[in-house]
Amino acid sequence: MDKLVFSEAIMLDVLADVLQPYKEVVGNTAAIVTVGQMFSGSFICWDIYKQGGTRGIGIMPFLGGIIMSVLNLKFGYILRDDKMIQVNLVGLALNIIYTMIYFNYTHEKMKVWAQIGLSGAFSAALIGYAQMEDPKLVENRFGTIITAFMFYLIASPLFGLKEIIKNKSTEGMPFPIILSGSVVTFMWLLYGIILRNKFLVVQNLVAVVLCGSQLALFVIYPSKPKGKERKPKAKKAD
Repeated sequence: MDKLVFSEAIMLDVLADVLQPYKEVVGNTAAIVTVGQMFSGSFICWDIYKQGGTRGIGIMPFLGGIIMSVLNLKFGYILRDDKMIQVNLVGLALNIIYTMIYFNYTHEKMKVWAQIGLSGAFSAALIGYAQMEDPKLVENRFGTIITAFMFYLIASPLFGLKEIIKNKSTEGMPFPIILSGSVVTFMWLLYGIILRNKFLVVQNLVAVVLCGSQLALFVIYPSKPKGKERKPKAKKAD
């Protein structure tokens, strides 16, 4: 087991050395595709605008985006990584705008206020923990917390896997978000290898696997159940 871990560490070091000359290119690309993915929330907001309400649409993708942006922003300051800071500032601003749009159209404002309050308290508690933690331990421990929360958000579309298999349909799964998430996590995986940061490597490696498994569902099952496929209209008798 120790030999396997040692060999994996050597392999990562070799990859890091190979990719080191491309650090700026990989970092810039990761930042660009991440910002691009952050605009995917605008499609949800457009659906809200078209139907004139938030029926059937939850606020958690936006609140989860705010929490992840806040946590990654703090982690970027801990790592002193300018690209992480810049990207997550943009992500935070966009998700706040999405949340404001959602709140404007929802008919359950008290419920949404409660969800916003819980999300704010959760974020504040974790940032407070990071401030009080031993500087020598905070990178590893705070990184673990971010990793766990990110896995929860990415894996959330799979919570309905039973229904997907039962209906033999991926209807309701956000293909553009999952596809862009695959590209984003792969780029940050490469950047994590270059930085030799084990948390960036581990969290994005698992994220790539999770996104890949969701993309595989689109290959296996259609986006709509067979029963919902449009049937040809019967010709009227003369």
